[in-house]
Amino acid sequence: MATLKSQIPNPKSQTPTATETAVEPTQEIRHRLAVAFGAALLVAGVLLVTVILPAEYAVDPLGTGARLGLLQLGETGKQVAALEAGKGSAPTGVPILAPQEKSFTQETVTFQVKPKEGLEYKYRLHKGEALLYSWSASAPMNTEFHAEPDGAPRGYAQSYEKKDGMTGASGTLTAPFSGIHGWYWQNTTGQDQTVTLTSAGYYNLAHEFRSDQPVKNKNFK
Repeated sequence: MATLKSQIPNPKSQTPTATETAVEPTQEIRHRLAVAFGAALLVAGVLLVTVILPAEYAVDPLGTGARLGLLQLGETGKQVAALEAGKGSAPTGVPILAPQEKSFTQETVTFQVKPKEGLEYKYRLHKGEALLYSWSASAPMNTEFHAEPDGAPRGYAQSYEKKDGMTGASGTLTAPFSGIHGWYWQNTTGQDQTVTLTSAGYYNLAHEFRSDQPVKNKNFK
């Protein structure tokens, strides 16, 4: 009987349990998810290199962006971003738009400058106000474009530009402080010469200085 019982198979040992039955489907699902995730990463990487980098950042390591016409989009995007980052203020921090309650003033004036004589002509400007100017001389002049800040010690001046032998100049000044801003011209020749100045801005007062002469003030309405 002992021998016969040992040869009878045990049905419990040959029937898989519920846990064993669930392991194989779970492993298969995990494997499929891993494959799908890896494929998704691969596709994302390919799109990043071939499409997104050229179109968004103008980076084209494989040259596909140029062939697909996407590289120009990236270059344009970079240019637009640079323009957007720079708007709002000028490099000096002065606002680009400075509304004024009054209309601007303009004038053209000609000065006679005697031999070896010096002449100064300055406009009163508040900080941030702009001055457009153009001047010409009938002979080379020693010149200095400078300003005297309000409240500065007597005789103090801040120089913007100093040159010799100039016959003219044009440009725009944005006043870095409130005060009087303008030019000094010196006639180095032995004959009378002329200086003609054309300007426009929001000034309302100008001053003319000559040696041994009273200051001439000009008011603009």
